[in-house]
Amino acid sequence: MIDAVDYNQRQHESYQAGRELLAASRARWGQAFAARAPAQRPLACLDLGSGTGRFTALLAELFGGPVYGVEPFDRMREQAEASPHPEAVRYLAGRAEAIPLPDASCDLVLMFLSFHHVRDRPAAAREIRRVLRPGGRLLIRSHFSDRMPEVHWHRWFPSARAVELKMFPALADVTDLFAEVGLEPVALDVIRETFTDTLAESARRLRTRAISTFEHLDEAEIEDGFRRMEAEIAEGPEGPTYGDCDLLILG
Repeated sequence: MIDAVDYNQRQHESYQAGRELLAASRARWGQAFAARAPAQRPLACLDLGSGTGRFTALLAELFGGPVYGVEPFDRMREQAEASPHPEAVRYLAGRAEAIPLPDASCDLVLMFLSFHHVRDRPAAAREIRRVLRPGGRLLIRSHFSDRMPEVHWHRWFPSARAVELKMFPALADVTDLFAEVGLEPVALDVIRETFTDTLAESARRLRTRAISTFEHLDEAEIEDGFRRMEAEIAEGPEGPTYGDCDLLILG
């Protein structure tokens, strides 16, 4: 496990702009969530590590709600609360190890690129099991260190892959952890997501440093990477950036 990132310090300033979802990607993730959610409607949902609310409103649109966005960092949560969202959405201060919801209050829990930030993972597993109703589903969108994909922007920042191999757990470590609390793997889906329509747009977003990996890179490497990135964009044709994303479903 790598050192924790404090999103109250800097990350909250650029997260919304740097991690904005394309409309097509938002729809694709909605399809992926709906395909693995319990069949009944409405569903009570927990967006655990909800950040600025990228997916919280989507869960309400898909499943009716109530939807709880639980986020430990005040400044991330403040942005979520200030953004338009359905009445079914409620943002709460909390963390995976101490979820501020009653027992058996959720039909679906989503952790979208938040599980690797959890410091006490056994405690988080127990809390997720506590708030899930019988028949509920846990959806974890994460990288896994033993399934690390080729990430398009890593070629400009050579240390990024090594950082992320330390940052993300192995798949078996995650499934074993949740098996201890009675949640077993249901499926591992691979979702192809288009991140940006052009390489230039990807460069603009990377410049915001809204990806927490940048917090662990040397400043000289970051600046050199941006220089090489801009040079490559200037020389070659632009195209979309995309990647294969793991979505682990447990229940």
